[in-house]
Amino acid sequence: MRLRDLIDLISLAALWGASFLFMRIAAPAFGPLALIELRVAIAAVFLLFVLAMSGKLATLKSDAGAMAWVGVINSAIPFTLLAYATLSVTAGFAAILNATSPLWAAVVALLWLGTRISGWRTMGLILGFAGVIVLVWGTASFKPGGTGLAIVAALLATLSYGIAANYAKKRLPAKDPMAVATGSQIGAAIVLLPFAIISWPQSPISAQAWVSVIVMGVASTGIAYILYFRLIANVGPAKAIAVTFLIPVFAVAWGYVFLDEALTTQMIVGAAIVLLGTAISTGVLPSPDRLGGERSA
Repeated sequence: MRLRDLIDLISLAALWGASFLFMRIAAPAFGPLALIELRVAIAAVFLLFVLAMSGKLATLKSDAGAMAWVGVINSAIPFTLLAYATLSVTAGFAAILNATSPLWAAVVALLWLGTRISGWRTMGLILGFAGVIVLVWGTASFKPGGTGLAIVAALLATLSYGIAANYAKKRLPAKDPMAVATGSQIGAAIVLLPFAIISWPQSPISAQAWVSVIVMGVASTGIAYILYFRLIANVGPAKAIAVTFLIPVFAVAWGYVFLDEALTTQMIVGAAIVLLGTAISTGVLPSPDRLGGERSA
């Protein structure tokens, strides 16, 4: 991986990790629906500008319905669920749960598309979900004020990401990635608009909350998408997925520095197991047999 690609990877992880910090700050002020409507609308405007400057606006004309649906299941639903989750759990905790997205993508690919996975990767899936159990063990409570619903919401968000990844692979395999990013944000913004209007907060919103949502829309969504698709083009999806392992690190760091959030031993152990399982299930960490074959070759 070239130095530029490595910088893109780290920058992307930092931006996506920061999105959990911004949600922690802005979600109590805006509420999940209004917050995410602003996030995707700002990102849509930014990405439209970038697409127009690159002369690719015409790419939005075809497959508009499929791109809008990707926007619903890859942005509107999961972003809103994660924003709801951050009302109750820390930025780092939510980001660790978010790291299960590749696990869900593999499960959906198996059940929906019939994609076969090896025994080694199956073990990774089991290990990853075991890490979730370790992470939430003793902390998930469905009593008033508990974190149970927040945890469920975060996991449903990652399931939605898994469905979206497979849907896009099936329906939009040859579509320009920037067009998909832009069209999906437009679709998400349109779908969320009426819900945002209905739930718009009555109380005054602080400048800090406004700054958070603007930066989240432009940087943690718009610029992040550009970096992500540039990484896929330069190093391939298998290596670009490595960002999954860095996002929780940055989310925990941002939460600690700016919100004084604690990092517990249970979070460290749970995160380690989740990320190890993700590395195995996505093929980032190859099976011992494959490693042995490569050494003998």
